[in-house]
Amino acid sequence: MKATEKVTDEDTIKIFCPRLVLIKNEPGLQWLIGSPFFPPFTIISTLKSIHTSSSSSFPDFIKESDDLRTLLIKGLDVIGALVAGGSSSDDGEKNAREAIGWARKLREFVIGGGGENLENRELIGAVAGLSGGDVKFFVERNGNVTAFDSVVYEENQENFVWERGCLFRCNLPIKMPVYFPVKNEADAEKMYLRAAEAVASSFKDPLATYMVERLSKDISSVPQPVIIRGVDLDFNTDLTNIKLVDDKAAQDSDAKKLTCAHFCLKSKSSPGLISVENADVIQVSVLFNSSGKSPKSSAPLAEYFPALEEARLFFVNFELEVLCYVAKDLLLMSAISKLIVPALVDQFNSMKKAVLPKLLVQHPQLCSYHFNPPGLLHPITVIYELNYGETELKQVEVRRSLHTRLGLPFDRPLLRIANALDFSMMKDGSGNSSKRKGPSLLKDVHIGIPSSGVSGGVVSLVQGSYEYHHYLQDGFDDSVMKLSFSGRFFVLNIHPKL
Repeated sequence: MKATEKVTDEDTIKIFCPRLVLIKNEPGLQWLIGSPFFPPFTIISTLKSIHTSSSSSFPDFIKESDDLRTLLIKGLDVIGALVAGGSSSDDGEKNAREAIGWARKLREFVIGGGGENLENRELIGAVAGLSGGDVKFFVERNGNVTAFDSVVYEENQENFVWERGCLFRCNLPIKMPVYFPVKNEADAEKMYLRAAEAVASSFKDPLATYMVERLSKDISSVPQPVIIRGVDLDFNTDLTNIKLVDDKAAQDSDAKKLTCAHFCLKSKSSPGLISVENADVIQVSVLFNSSGKSPKSSAPLAEYFPALEEARLFFVNFELEVLCYVAKDLLLMSAISKLIVPALVDQFNSMKKAVLPKLLVQHPQLCSYHFNPPGLLHPITVIYELNYGETELKQVEVRRSLHTRLGLPFDRPLLRIANALDFSMMKDGSGNSSKRKGPSLLKDVHIGIPSSGVSGGVVSLVQGSYEYHHYLQDGFDDSVMKLSFSGRFFVLNIHPKL
């Protein structure tokens, strides 16, 4: 073991997640989540490791990385691990070093060949005993593990995350054709993977074009969309040395110098509006220009490649929808090349892998949804297979495992589709304004209302969120309900099953 380094007073671990989740005091491993856009050693959430290798007590890094690659939105990453278990007599530094080694290996699986120097990354190792007491934190720097005594549990967590960051959203439907010889179905898998590889590489095509615009109901105050071309992008995904740009650059008219702040509101009217659901949302649309300018004058050319034998054609449909957490001071070009494009590639590869076993039968109906469960400061993304609906036993087990990983209770359906975040927008017939699909409803109308001051009064609230409807709203005949108050309420989380 190398000599122990001294830790300066400026070295501090900041914890912004409401709590480090120690589920039912069970021994286990939790991944610590941070962001390259935050100060080092800033923890904003924890995710429980739920897959263990069959041959040892080590995490199953392949399954864990597959899950986290989908679940964690780009802009967030694993910055360490926490080991729960053991006793106070155990070697805390030894356990922390092991946790750091696991976190580093998981990053290798998740990031892959993203260009990051994984060996030099400073990671956190934490150790907690089952008998209670404080969590002990350690940091590995250049191979040396040092204890951190300066640990701060911060308040105003949502302000910290959303005053400095925003959400980028991109949805992209893909209809991928696949040809294979009728007499040799074994080649279907090979042709499918070859076609998928071509699709994944097209996201980084120099001829690809990305249109960036703000999602807003009031388009009168929204900046004009910005066009960014693939030929100008650097697709190295390493974010460890990313440089943020001063706010003044956001005023530049050159698309190459614009930051994400160009599309963000300068300030929120109320502190209560600082949350995931009220975050600045920037939409990215992917366009492909297959007919670029030619340096020479030429006539259109079509090439004919006849099939050597009878072939069959089928299509595989993918509905990609990704979210990314992005610092407002990051260049728009960097947000697209280092976050949006890798997110599209990862989600496409996840869906491609799910379709492969059922390639020549009924393809799984895969849909991605984004959720913000209580206690979590950032959204997560999940992919559901909905051929037989979300109440099918397989999907119930998927949600159950997600509840376990996120430390959510099992008596509330927090990850059902009805509770997904809805960022979908569409323009009305005049093209002068935009609105959300579906009715615009008031949610959790009691929040922010001051106390009535009535002495001896008792406040009773349901658990979870609810929506408020006026009488006969949306054409729903609620007169038979005989309500004695001025509306009806729909409780979002009342169903007791997952």
